[in-house]
Amino acid sequence: MHLVRHGLRALLVAVVAFAAPLASADTFINVLTGGTSGVYYPLGVALANVIGKSMPNVKTSVQATKASVENLNLLEAGRGEIAFTLGDSLSDAWKGNAEAGFKQPLKKLRGIAAIYPNYIQIVARADSGIKTLADLKGKKISVGAPKSGTELNARAVLHAAGIEYKDFAKVEYLPFGESVELMKNRQIDVTLQSAGLGVSSLRDLAASVPIVVVPIPEDIVKKIGDAAYIGTVIPANTYNGQGSDVHTAAVQNFLVTHQGVSDEIVYGMTKALWTNLDQLVAAHAAAKAIDIHKAVQGMPVPLHPGAEKYYREAGIIK
Repeated sequence: MHLVRHGLRALLVAVVAFAAPLASADTFINVLTGGTSGVYYPLGVALANVIGKSMPNVKTSVQATKASVENLNLLEAGRGEIAFTLGDSLSDAWKGNAEAGFKQPLKKLRGIAAIYPNYIQIVARADSGIKTLADLKGKKISVGAPKSGTELNARAVLHAAGIEYKDFAKVEYLPFGESVELMKNRQIDVTLQSAGLGVSSLRDLAASVPIVVVPIPEDIVKKIGDAAYIGTVIPANTYNGQGSDVHTAAVQNFLVTHQGVSDEIVYGMTKALWTNLDQLVAAHAAAKAIDIHKAVQGMPVPLHPGAEKYYREAGIIK
């Protein structure tokens, strides 16, 4: 009997020892962003901070990536819990567009929120002679990291304007910061960057060399033939030396997760986003365009039930 009691006590101790860490186990949330010189990264750092502060037992990390396409493939593989993406990439992922970098449809993806629009910003050195899209032929361009959301935007806009990559003297596939360094060193003439207004890479470029912001006219935006693309304006003086408004195209950005993340965690992340929006605005001015009343508009994938619960409570979904 003594032996049985002793054995039971040992078993109980083992069970308690095993259960204790589980009770206080941390949930890890990996925030998938983009290159460090873009807008996703500073917003992702701010988002990770507010999630970590508002959710007990949650540990957050921020991963710099090649942005939209890589983020969506990582989410589908369960290697992140929340990610930034462009709307056209998200739509391509859901459908399984191999040319856009998705070998099969990514059906585990779930929406959290529509956030701010990415402006497709084509910026040339003033001494390159580039003033219109037609002037790009024969020049040296950087179109963003290969298969990134930016590069997919570049293909769409250039194709609509009747320009293919073979029409350039040189095409570089580089992130924003590296593209700007090549511009400063006269190794390329023009960079196409899909980002929030006032992206730090282009502010840095405009402060270093005279620039021209190349317009994307409304008829070209319509020719793209994708509802994700809308006509908009880069307001005068967004960048040093840009004296007037410039017409361009924009694509909505989204925050997404996957179906394997619990309703409770997604509810917490969604609530953290909307109750701490000022922290994101402090991290980057692009966040000023984030509006809860537009949170579920144009979402190309199903909304996660955890996010839906928050929007019902907030009266956004009736």
